[in-house]
Amino acid sequence: MKIVVLNSGSSSLKYQLIDSETEEVLSKGLAERIGVVSGGGRIMHESFCGEVVLDVEMADHEQAMEHVFELLTNAKCGAVASVSEISAVGHRVVHGGEKFVQPTLVDEVIVEEIEQLSQLAPLHNPANVKGIRACMHKMPNVPQVAIFDTAYHSTIPDYAYIYALPYKFYEKYGVRRYGFHGTSHKYVTRQAQKKLAEQGLEPDKTRIITCHLGNGSSLAAVLGGKVVDTSMGMTPAEGLVMGTRAGDLDPAILVFLAKELRAIPNEIDDIINKKSGLLGVSGVSSDMRDIEKATSEGNYRARLALELFCYRIRKYIGAYSTALGGLDAIVFTGGIGENSCEVRERVCKGLEFLGIKIDEEKNKTLRGPADISDPSAATRIYLIPTNEERMIARETVELLNNGQ
Repeated sequence: MKIVVLNSGSSSLKYQLIDSETEEVLSKGLAERIGVVSGGGRIMHESFCGEVVLDVEMADHEQAMEHVFELLTNAKCGAVASVSEISAVGHRVVHGGEKFVQPTLVDEVIVEEIEQLSQLAPLHNPANVKGIRACMHKMPNVPQVAIFDTAYHSTIPDYAYIYALPYKFYEKYGVRRYGFHGTSHKYVTRQAQKKLAEQGLEPDKTRIITCHLGNGSSLAAVLGGKVVDTSMGMTPAEGLVMGTRAGDLDPAILVFLAKELRAIPNEIDDIINKKSGLLGVSGVSSDMRDIEKATSEGNYRARLALELFCYRIRKYIGAYSTALGGLDAIVFTGGIGENSCEVRERVCKGLEFLGIKIDEEKNKTLRGPADISDPSAATRIYLIPTNEERMIARETVELLNNGQ
């Protein structure tokens, strides 16, 4: 099967065409500045012929998909001869609430239900729906499958997902922990389980903490392949320190700031999601590479941001080891997790009591997938590059095969 994997943003479309049998990426690209009044739309497309940059106006996502399919079926460099060769489209959808906990075949009713969940993900779900509708109009007979970021976390027990607020807020508004980055956590968990199986551990007994570290970051405690807790909450703002997000904080701070600044909710939301995190503490950047460079140059606030980032991860690892009743492996993935040997070393330092001991040479030199733990360590440390597109393609195919 040839599967298109689509990640639709408010003004962008990120796509890959994947051969599900070989999992080879046949072509991929990014359409950006969709619907921007001032124009300047651009599609960057890669295939076996190399890279093509197309400057083109895109009034909406449907028009963007028209251009994408023209590139995919181009007579010279197209990965397929026609749209009819595409077996399905797998769509990344951020929030599935409590209803969507499995890959779901999309029809108009499902699209409307995803739209209704937009109150839980106002920046993401509406954009995801735009991509789905564009493909439904362009490919009315091709299966459209929604893969939800929150779905992998649906196994979290009630005592771990409920907040200690009046219960009516959960019943009426769905206020609870949902978790995000589920596709990434699921992909690297499966890879780690394969590695642990080589050491004789049965997959349904593995105790793994997956660390998806990037501009957005989250941890998941995974027991036997099922998530029992995760650091992000009802929204992606909870948990770890991130590029521009504050992560965990005293909720009364928000009330205090609202009074002091005479701020409306949108202004407070802007502070905790766009002006905080590494950027807010360091005053330098939201990019870990810039933080590490400034730290090496003696910048106090950059060092403080770096230490805070790593300390929060260590604290969660300690807590999740308790939730799991022990630990067999931790996994580093995501832009920071895969590329920052300094962050990995700082996180692991001081966790020897959990059997965690990093091999400094392996940590600095190996690229994933790799075991970067000291040979004597009881707990394995894995560096595993994530591949959310591959996971979406796999789940799309699994759904279609099970439906036959």
